[in-house]
Amino acid sequence: MPTASNPLVAAVSPTAWDRARAAAPTVALAILIHGGWLLATLFHRSLPWPVQAALGGWLIAWHGSLQHETIHGHPTPWRGLNTLLAAAPLNLWLPYERYRASHLAHHAAERLTDPVHDPESRYLARAVGRPRRVIAGLQATLAGRILVGPAIEVGGFLIGEARALARDVPSARRAWAIHLVTLVPVLAWLVGICGLGLADYLLTFVYPGVALSLIRSFAEHRAAAHPDHQAAIVEHAPILGLLFLNNNLHAAHHAWPAAPWRALPGLYAAHREALLAANDGLVYRGYGEVFRRFLFRAHDDLVHPAQAAS
Repeated sequence: MPTASNPLVAAVSPTAWDRARAAAPTVALAILIHGGWLLATLFHRSLPWPVQAALGGWLIAWHGSLQHETIHGHPTPWRGLNTLLAAAPLNLWLPYERYRASHLAHHAAERLTDPVHDPESRYLARAVGRPRRVIAGLQATLAGRILVGPAIEVGGFLIGEARALARDVPSARRAWAIHLVTLVPVLAWLVGICGLGLADYLLTFVYPGVALSLIRSFAEHRAAAHPDHQAAIVEHAPILGLLFLNNNLHAAHHAWPAAPWRALPGLYAAHREALLAANDGLVYRGYGEVFRRFLFRAHDDLVHPAQAAS
């Protein structure tokens, strides 16, 4: 991730893209995602189970990418309107405001990927016990990340949130209160109108949706001694790049977090050499390379190197 002092960050100002032109595709995408979700859930009985899982998983992961976009201030200048566009709890388990707080803290982290500083780090601190290491080891490979990662990620998050609520953390209480209120119409639609049971929805929408999102996060970061060397680039991703709203160009996103998703390919093309020099060439030719290299092989050590050395 290019640091604030790097001239690459200053090379493109936030006014370099036209907000109005950038907003239209994102608003259209929000309509497409929510409309697709309504149709897929309403007509779920007409869909074969594999088709339902593929379509449902895509829509949930796509909605998560839309939420990420709105957290960074798109597509409008108004936070409340952006929240309305994407905050519906279609995945059931993740309060939008908790995701927002965690993700912005990730971008502001003093030491990216270090679990002491970065709330989205998947590395371990040295002091964690054997059970945590075993659980982390289960999703150290991409295969494990896809197959068991959703259960581990969601379960771990909910345990952490239960602890925050038990400590009476005000931000957690408020976020969960809003989440539970907005969850009512979603559940009423799923169960009452569509006749889609929660178990069916979790298995064919939520679980594959989280699994798809974990493919993105698996390749986004890698611990390194230099802070600029920790955000990766996955090139040539026409399908998953669309699903992730170009967040596969992750070093570019960290360099210009205010840039909308539609601007990232142009920014990357214009500054590719500088970005790859800044991140020490941490680039994959596509997700096919990520699968070939890491499907059954660990992406990195479980313990963050800064923690292992402490």
